[in-house]
Amino acid sequence: MTAATGDETNYLVGLNLADRRVVVVGGGTVAQRRLGLLIASGARVHLISRAVTPAVEGMATAGQITLDLREYRDGDLADAWYAIACTDEPDTNAAIVAEAERNRVFCVRADNARYGTAVTPASASYDGMSIGVLAGGDHRRSAAVRTALVEGLQSGAVADTADHPAAGVALVGGGPGDPDLITVRGRRLLARADIVVADRLAPPELLAELGSDVEVIDAAKIPYGRAMAQEAINAALIDGAKAGKFVVRLKGGDPYVFGRGYEELEACAAAGVPVTVVPGITSAISVPSAAGIPVTHRGVTHEFVVVSGHVAPDHPDSLVDWSALARLKGTIVLLMAVERIEAFATVLMEGGRPVDTPVTVIQEGTLRTQRTVRADLQTVAAQVKEEQIRPPAIVVIGPVAGFSVDAG
Repeated sequence: MTAATGDETNYLVGLNLADRRVVVVGGGTVAQRRLGLLIASGARVHLISRAVTPAVEGMATAGQITLDLREYRDGDLADAWYAIACTDEPDTNAAIVAEAERNRVFCVRADNARYGTAVTPASASYDGMSIGVLAGGDHRRSAAVRTALVEGLQSGAVADTADHPAAGVALVGGGPGDPDLITVRGRRLLARADIVVADRLAPPELLAELGSDVEVIDAAKIPYGRAMAQEAINAALIDGAKAGKFVVRLKGGDPYVFGRGYEELEACAAAGVPVTVVPGITSAISVPSAAGIPVTHRGVTHEFVVVSGHVAPDHPDSLVDWSALARLKGTIVLLMAVERIEAFATVLMEGGRPVDTPVTVIQEGTLRTQRTVRADLQTVAAQVKEEQIRPPAIVVIGPVAGFSVDAG
């Protein structure tokens, strides 16, 4: 691949700089941006500058680079394989390039690329690949194309292999609701699925991106009741994989946070079906964040607890020690609890939580339809009823639930 810079043509190549001396002259923000990749490449980086940014100083202190705090002198490029001239003095940069040419060292001139002997492409790393784009010195254009390529690879719109995924199952966390909040890996695997088994809380917009040849199974509509439904879901995953298909089990939030993901992993493993687990952004943390609530805050809370509210406190199947929860001073995040909020508020107050403990309920968090109700333990049940809050909703209990940027 070649690309023109001005009237010249550059040959795009990858350099192996591992354990090779690289000299950078200049210690400002331009150098700071370049150093990370040089360090990651294993180069022996030596930096020369009269002054450096705190970040560059930190790299030197950590032993990632060596540093001379002085002005550039002719001869500083001795034994270098590669050089970067990034001072804010054009004459100094020109002198560095001149020395580099005499020593046959390729040199990037950051202030005017066409006067150097090398050009730094807009670059990125993706799943073991290095991507570089040159656009004739138009750095905004090369950066835009680089970013578009990476986004295409992340979304699956651009394939990085001609190979189809091997038959098996991927348990993918779809995040809290906003389709942009699925992980990069989750979106990539979803784009390559033959079959998608989707939960009710999985972001529906993600399904709209699938090709017409992808079979979508709505797990919420699998019949025969809750227990049998899970067995039917397991069977759908296993049968699809054994038929040679790549199956994505798309869930809301994270597969292992009250998502029965491990049950599905166990079923697949018992059937000899390989499984990939892709963590998701759990609604227990992200939805409060979207409503302006941190689940922890320095000097306020040192713990937060995530609790399932799918059964009432007095239900024989409940495994929660509500008395212990009531004695905690930190944050309690309740999932699947809005329909039984009165019972949960009552048991916490009876266990010692102050009646004026702040409570925030967030419905359909991260979506454009997000609604937020603020109350306290004594009033939250009535507020939820009055505002007609319905699932899916997250309940946050504790001092942080009273936080509001508007409150100052």
